[in-house]
Amino acid sequence: MSDNLLSASRVITDKVAENISRVEELAYEIRVREVMTSQVITMHPNDAMQTVLETFRQARISGAPVLEEGNLIGLISIEDLIRCLLKQDLAAPVHQYMTPHPVVVKGDDSVVEALKVFVSKKYGRLPVVDSNGHLIGIITKGDITRGLLRALERDYQSEEVRRYRASHLFEDIESERTSLILRYNIKQGDFEHGGEASAKIKRALLRLGASPQIARRCGIAVYEAEMNLIIHTTEGGVIRAEIEPHQISIDVYDYGPGIRDVELAMQPGYSTASEKVREMGFGAGMGLVNIKRCVDWMKLESEWGKGTRLRMKIYLPPPHTHTKGENSNPT
Repeated sequence: MSDNLLSASRVITDKVAENISRVEELAYEIRVREVMTSQVITMHPNDAMQTVLETFRQARISGAPVLEEGNLIGLISIEDLIRCLLKQDLAAPVHQYMTPHPVVVKGDDSVVEALKVFVSKKYGRLPVVDSNGHLIGIITKGDITRGLLRALERDYQSEEVRRYRASHLFEDIESERTSLILRYNIKQGDFEHGGEASAKIKRALLRLGASPQIARRCGIAVYEAEMNLIIHTTEGGVIRAEIEPHQISIDVYDYGPGIRDVELAMQPGYSTASEKVREMGFGAGMGLVNIKRCVDWMKLESEWGKGTRLRMKIYLPPPHTHTKGENSNPT
């Protein structure tokens, strides 16, 4: 994780947010108490530095909080011990070499807050306190690394379980007809959310075990239909996708204004999009053409002044077989 990301002054733009890795995301999600060492060895300010040397050697640690009557008053580290050894001063009390008023983090802080301190202060360890300032643990960069690796492993295992369960969704269900229906309302002129329905359907297909090629074909077809609802309708419309073991059926409909000439609308480059929409980069007249390329069956019905209905089907191969043209463009 880069120091730049952890800079408190850095502005996380939408573009940067798109590229944030799962590790960086976890650093914001995981709390310090989840990765800290809670069994903490502590020292007293009047302990001799000789005691610190023996404690560090036996426990194989490189630092310890210093407590007096239960209150955190300092931190003694291996660096402090080295300074003491150079002076041959092992009889000195801990309070002469400790760092008083140490920087602390709270157990409920996100791990990224601890990382910011590590980066800015160059410390090797930080005491962890509760909301009342009482010591509850200690954290090192190694603790954070191990915590993030455990979280990534849990992520991976959870995703594998989700994928397995989803891909076997239909196998244990006995019925004459089994299907999963996804339904989305699309608003006219809502370019900000354009493509969300198609992305959700594509993601669902991948989790259900569909091949990437099938998911891409369906995603493109639904995206083009979704944008047509946003661009050409008066009130938007509805996208309904029914996923069955043998096919994907997509039904897209609206209530106006309809298409005057369906045959003409199917011609490449024909569009009734406004100039404003064209300036935005939409309405090139290739939507229906692209849909036809991506699906196995398509039927477009429209009545001017009433509305339009577009039905599509993509046929799925039996389990454990490849789709026709898996490595080529859909036709």
